[in-house]
Amino acid sequence: MIVVIRAGATQDKIDEVIEEVRKLGYEPRPIVGELQTVIAAIGDERIHHTLESLRVLPQVESVLRVQKRYKLASRETRFENTVVDVDGVAIGGEEFVLMAGPCSVESEEQLLETARAVKAAGAKILRGGAYKPRTSPYEFQGLGREGLRLLQLAKAETGLKIITEVLSERDVAHVAEVADILQIGARNAQNFRLLVEAARTRKPILLKRGLSERIEEWLLAAEYILAEGNPSVLLCERGIRTFETWTRNTLDLSAVAIAKQESHLPVIVDPSQGCGRADLVRALSKGAVALGADGLLVEVHPLPAEALSDGQQQLDFRGFNTLVADIRPFTAAAGRRSP
Repeated sequence: MIVVIRAGATQDKIDEVIEEVRKLGYEPRPIVGELQTVIAAIGDERIHHTLESLRVLPQVESVLRVQKRYKLASRETRFENTVVDVDGVAIGGEEFVLMAGPCSVESEEQLLETARAVKAAGAKILRGGAYKPRTSPYEFQGLGREGLRLLQLAKAETGLKIITEVLSERDVAHVAEVADILQIGARNAQNFRLLVEAARTRKPILLKRGLSERIEEWLLAAEYILAEGNPSVLLCERGIRTFETWTRNTLDLSAVAIAKQESHLPVIVDPSQGCGRADLVRALSKGAVALGADGLLVEVHPLPAEALSDGQQQLDFRGFNTLVADIRPFTAAAGRRSP
């Protein structure tokens, strides 16, 4: 870190800061200029206390970080891309991976019909919510453990891997028994106790970006999982809350490019939640591929108009097949193996 001293500070005041830097575990190296002095604090910021508290001293103008706060997620730590292995499905490598299925698991017939259809279209992973976080307590909350049983049934029949959301620390163990990927939703994106508990399962974790979460906060949330010794983290951009009302959320495709530049972790895009409109999902999916995403998380339902949750943003089977065809030229241009 670098401590910038205000112009005109006396040597006694500079020495005071140098001593405080030393007390906090760093080696202070003053650099004296004509107008200002800066103190380079040499040491590992992951081990020692932060120096930001030194801003309380009147002679300190600012404290600047040199290292990224998200050490393990950063390309400073690992330059090559991480490839997450989901029981034989590689995410972040040559293949562009599709995860698809209904917003909510509603019935055995609905789930199995969808699983067969998305597999035939090229999906490798079945999404489906057994537990649903809803804004209103009167809306469909999911089937819970019965939904998990149906997901397990779909996996046994189709061979698709399973991704489903975990809402609470108390649910982690039994969700992990069924899921190949644990999804942390936008509402829990900074529920750090849940992140740690999920990480300890050693299952791959798909971490959605929070509704109003800055990219740095998203990466720091991933850091909680990585710091627990679980390297299998998938970042998921799913739209953020802005002033725009034309769409449910604003899918921030710039975040995909930034996350790929800043982090070695795979990035998935959820275009369904990202805009809340089925008619925009195909266009946003093409943009996601072009910007370097490693896969899509798409909502698909046999009859979206009859869905118990978020029918307006779910594709029917024909729409999903069209999406898969639409993105193939883009995956080819990006040098990725198409679904």
